[in-house]
Amino acid sequence: MKALITGITGQDGSYLARLLIDKGYEVHGTVRRSSTVNTKRIDDILSKFEKKGNLSLHYSDLLDSASIASLINNILPDEVYNLAAQSHVAVSFENPVYTTQVGTLGSVSILEAIRSAKQDIKYYQASSSEMYGGSSKEKLNEESKFIPKSPYAASKVFAHNMTTIYRESYGIYAVNGILFNHESPVRGETFVTRKITKAVGRISEGIQSKLTLGNLDAVRDWGFSGDFVEGMWMMMQHKEPGDWVLATGVPCSVREFLDKAFKLINLEWAKYVETSESYFRPNEVDHLLGDYSKAKKELGWEPKTSLDNLVQMMVENDLLEAKQEALLLKEGLIEPTWENPVF
Repeated sequence: MKALITGITGQDGSYLARLLIDKGYEVHGTVRRSSTVNTKRIDDILSKFEKKGNLSLHYSDLLDSASIASLINNILPDEVYNLAAQSHVAVSFENPVYTTQVGTLGSVSILEAIRSAKQDIKYYQASSSEMYGGSSKEKLNEESKFIPKSPYAASKVFAHNMTTIYRESYGIYAVNGILFNHESPVRGETFVTRKITKAVGRISEGIQSKLTLGNLDAVRDWGFSGDFVEGMWMMMQHKEPGDWVLATGVPCSVREFLDKAFKLINLEWAKYVETSESYFRPNEVDHLLGDYSKAKKELGWEPKTSLDNLVQMMVENDLLEAKQEALLLKEGLIEPTWENPVF
C-alpha cells in the first residue's frame, strides 16, 4: 500500500506517517519549497526509513495544481490524506486570503488529480469542528449545522462540501473526518494547549514568569492526536466512504486545562496567568463538544487517551524541554530572546 500525506511535517502528519509505516505502507509526504524546511517532527523516522524507501518527501504546493497532479500521477498512491492547511484560527483572520486559498483550491486540486488518475485512489479530507461555530452547548454530530466563524472554518466547509460533491458525482472514495481539537507534545507552540504546557515547563525552571492568554471560558473537546490519526485510517478502510466525527465527548474550558497543567507542578495558575483582549478572536467560538457515536458504531473507533493523561504527557515533555533550555541559558550557549525571555 502507498499513501500520500499533504502536511506530513505537521502534528497529525507526523503521527499518521508513523502509524502507516508501522502498518507496512510506503509513505510519501509533501513539503513546500522554501529557504528552510522544518522536518523536526519526523526527523527520527526520516533518518530511519528514507533510505529503505518506506518514507519519501516531495516538494509540492497545494496552490500549484499542476505539481499536485504530477505528483499523484507519478506516485499513484492507494490513499491520499489531505492534512495541509494554515490551521491556526487566529492567524486566519490576519491572513484570510492565503488561508482560504490553501483550504479551497488545494483540496479541489487534489480531488481533480484523483478524478483523472489512472487508478482508483481513496481520499481523506481533514474537516474541522470549527465549522460548527460553537454557538450552542449541545453535542455535535455529522448532521449538525455548519456555522463557520473564521476564514479557516469557512475554507474547511468549502473543502468538506467539495469532497462530498466529488464522492457523489464521480464515485470517488472520498471521506470527511470532522475532527474536534486534538493535541500532543508536538502541537504547535502557538496553540493554546501547547502554549500552556510550554509555559508550565518554563515557569518551573524560572525562565518565564507570566503567561498571557485570551478567553479562558472557551470550552473545547480535547483529544490526543495519536488516537485521532488512527481514526483517519479506519475511515479509509470502511466498506463505504462517508463522514465521521472524531471527538472525546468530554468538555473542558481553557481555565480547567490551566488548572490541570499547573497542578502537575503544584502551582496555582492564577498567580502566573494574565488575559489580554488582543488574544481574543474577532468572532469567538465559545463551545465545541463532539458526539463520536457514529464512528464508534461503524468504525469501532473511540479515544484511548484521557484528558488527564494527555495533559500529563504534554507537561512532562515540556518540563524536559525547559530543563534543556535552562541549561543552555546557564552555559551561555543561547541568549534570552522574545521566545525565551528571562524575567
